[in-house]
Amino acid sequence: MNDDVAIIGIGLHPFGRTDALSGVEQGAVAVREALADAGVPWSAVGVAYGGSQDAGNADALGNLLGLTGIPFVNVANGCATGGSALASVVAAIRSGVAEIGVAVGFDKHPRGAFNAQPADWGLEDWYGQTGLMLTTQFFALKTQRYLHEHGVPERALALVAERAFRNGALNPRAWRRQAISADEIAASMPVNLPLRKYMFCSPAEGGAALVLCSARSAHKYTRHPVLVKAALMRSRHHGSFEVFSPSLAAVGAPAPTVTASNAAYEQAGVGPADIDVIQIQDTDSGSELIHMAENGFCEHGEQLALLERGDTEIGGRLPINTDGGCLANGEPVGASGLRQVVEVCTQLRGQAGARQVPGEPRLGYTHVYGAPGVSAVTILQT
Repeated sequence: MNDDVAIIGIGLHPFGRTDALSGVEQGAVAVREALADAGVPWSAVGVAYGGSQDAGNADALGNLLGLTGIPFVNVANGCATGGSALASVVAAIRSGVAEIGVAVGFDKHPRGAFNAQPADWGLEDWYGQTGLMLTTQFFALKTQRYLHEHGVPERALALVAERAFRNGALNPRAWRRQAISADEIAASMPVNLPLRKYMFCSPAEGGAALVLCSARSAHKYTRHPVLVKAALMRSRHHGSFEVFSPSLAAVGAPAPTVTASNAAYEQAGVGPADIDVIQIQDTDSGSELIHMAENGFCEHGEQLALLERGDTEIGGRLPINTDGGCLANGEPVGASGLRQVVEVCTQLRGQAGARQVPGEPRLGYTHVYGAPGVSAVTILQT
């Protein structure tokens, strides 16, 4: 029996700052757009999973969309919230819970870097007092360690951001739509070295949503179904060095991104070389460099060469973050992973306009990474 699940509708409330709308209202905009894209009413939806870090419970969307009594589960997995919501909806449809499901994420963060409370993550106060709960500091330390261990020059950080802003300039729904040169990025204000002002994404607002159904029924709703060949998430093992790790283990372990990506490739029956368009977590330039290798798209230490050759450009062999990624779009935590899926679906449908990957891409890949060490991966096929 074919148990594939298809995405039949996509919706997005542009990321950035929208003072006139609450986070949940932006989520409702995204859901309505996805429902319209699929040609189905909210009343036809049989199950929903969604999440938001700072803008309230996702099931509050029922107040705006309609109180229909469906099972609506709130998801909280840091930056991996959207990917986890999608994996949950896919599992629900495969198990026969409903014919049609919705995955949705939204958020509305205050300005400034995330600075969580240690006790909320099972840590003692000293961890926050040393500054390590401030995400800019942790990611800078992780990046510095990675560059040193694998011999990656700092110039690679600027090239990642340069490409992100160049792609964002082609995306009418991106927040940051101005190209910035690598030299200007490399000379920008230090935040936590080696990471500088233009190497970080910004906490933001926005919403993203997907409508899904069994692939057997997809033809009833759309001529452009996108099959979900894999959708899963994995948490960390002891010994992996992740966000809010208070120490280094004597023996290291693979990152959750490695275990999630390997499981996704196995589930989909494909490998990294088969992927045509890629979205990977770029909370900052260093994170993208690390995730390029952890997702299997290069060896550790090869990133600068790939960037300089143009391999990761829209027309390259590994087009990464074609919509500008988190760097150009900002990151509303609950919505970020689903924005990636919306972009890959847009690419696989051939509807990406000026940023369209050439050659009719057929396989897409998304990856999100969240605290305290959770990764979600999807592989999509048209």
